[in-house]
Amino acid sequence: MNIKLVIMALVLTTSCSDLIDPAVENIQRKDLIRERPSMVQGLLLNAYLRIPTNGYNFSEMATDDAVSNDLDNGFLNMATGQWASNFNPVDRWNAANSAIQYLNEMLTEVGNTEYASNPQVNQMFLDRLTGETHALRALFMYYLLQAHGGVAGGELLGVPIFLEPQSVDSDFNMPRATFDDCMAQLYSDLNTAMDLLPMDYNNIGDESMIPSKYREGGTGVNDYNRVFGDDAKQLVSGRVARAIRAQAALLAASPSFNLDNDQAKWGDAATYAGELLNDIGGISGLDPNGVTWYSNASVIDGLGAGNNPPEILWRGSIGGPTNDLETQNFPPTLYGEGLVNPTQNLVDAFPMANGYPINDPAAGYSAESPYAERDPRLAQFILINGSTAGSTGSTINTALDSDTNDGLNKVETSTRTGYYMRKLLRQDVNLDPVASTGQRHLQPRMRYTEFFLIYAEAANEAWGPLASGSFSFSAYDVIKAIRQRAGIGLDNNDPYLESIKGDQDAMRQLIRNERRLELSFEGFRFWDLRRWGADLTETAQGMRIQNEDDYSIIDVENRVYQDYMIYGPVPYSELLKFSALQQNTGW
Repeated sequence: MNIKLVIMALVLTTSCSDLIDPAVENIQRKDLIRERPSMVQGLLLNAYLRIPTNGYNFSEMATDDAVSNDLDNGFLNMATGQWASNFNPVDRWNAANSAIQYLNEMLTEVGNTEYASNPQVNQMFLDRLTGETHALRALFMYYLLQAHGGVAGGELLGVPIFLEPQSVDSDFNMPRATFDDCMAQLYSDLNTAMDLLPMDYNNIGDESMIPSKYREGGTGVNDYNRVFGDDAKQLVSGRVARAIRAQAALLAASPSFNLDNDQAKWGDAATYAGELLNDIGGISGLDPNGVTWYSNASVIDGLGAGNNPPEILWRGSIGGPTNDLETQNFPPTLYGEGLVNPTQNLVDAFPMANGYPINDPAAGYSAESPYAERDPRLAQFILINGSTAGSTGSTINTALDSDTNDGLNKVETSTRTGYYMRKLLRQDVNLDPVASTGQRHLQPRMRYTEFFLIYAEAANEAWGPLASGSFSFSAYDVIKAIRQRAGIGLDNNDPYLESIKGDQDAMRQLIRNERRLELSFEGFRFWDLRRWGADLTETAQGMRIQNEDDYSIIDVENRVYQDYMIYGPVPYSELLKFSALQQNTGW
């Protein structure tokens, strides 16, 4: 049959208005939406879907931790001088503000719908949905402040604050609120969320576990579990709201956003993180298997619906077996694209197994054997020359004179630095086209190690390395536990840490370095450098190896940033539309 004739017949039997206008049943008036609880909850779902997957966009390729072997990569272009208000690979303005629009609409509509015929159950649903909405609105405010907060006109500004849903008649031309006012709104939203949400979502078996405000109204176990039970495990909980508060407080306390060096802000960040850690037993709650959370196959494959291993505070869905990450990042001989190339800068940040930095006279580091006796995390996170990888345990040769495409700059998918990323990847994935397999992958939104490091950083600034405020553990205690878990200082009691434990400045540098290592390739380094006001222009370096034992450090990629780029820009398109917006200085 002639396809063109079929198309013409369809057009002739369809009116113009039917082609242009959506069917009536697809246009949902608010009064009809209110009769369908699932459609009201769709407003909330829209916000959940806009939560960025920080760990998988690899913004490290715009920092001193990694480069991309894709020369068209946005982060590469950004890091080499093209970052601008109209070219911003880390822009969060539109996505976050769109999420906030849906959340504001949700707050307007959430009380207009009946979720259950039982009044008590209906109230619990209303409380949970309202709490989730406030927590998510705070989360997206945090993302906006992180990406777009900055100094403009001599004042530290945040973003416009919208608390009502916008319509075509709204005044969008709103000035940016101060950074402090934005933080106040963020904290207000989180306080509301924490009042309404349980710490965790779990099925309970005894009425005594039901909060009194529901139990006294006659709520039973089954009713409570219907709303706050296992089926809600991946939603925002009271624990997640507290974690958002700790993340935002760290940002607000950091040098780039704490221009007066208000020590109380460091104390707040330490307290908020410390409270989370207290709830899991403090130092004893540090997951002994947390270093390799991404490759603990038996744990990942055995996770039930919504459950988390001890290292994970909040995650997205695991889904079925995939191999996308491995396809993107395995070296060429394993049929991968080798996208993320760790730098020599990052490799040098890993200490020796005895705990000393490699440039310390007591380290025992040898430039002729640079990977010997190093921090075990180096081999766990980065494929170095001679590493074995993949389901077949293949040896990866990254040398300049390698006889495989894994060698330095051999082909487009080869490493530019002499290293490939190992972290996040399942080595039991097989990309061989004739025997391709996938595996399940954890996608954490928050890991407990992050909050141990938040506590350590903030406690060190607020109280010093050894003091602990109202908690039973100090910054020193946290860092010692993290390094011991990694395998550092097990035989010698970590003498380097012991030598600096009374020195706040030295401890600051160690904490920042531990954060760099523990959270590597998870989307933190780009934001950390900027909130610290650190040097952004350190040249990305690599390692050239020839004749098996001839090692030489090479410059791979210059970093071209200006001082004002510790703050990101307001999008140029928004400035064209709204005259009340101020651009951050320098942009």
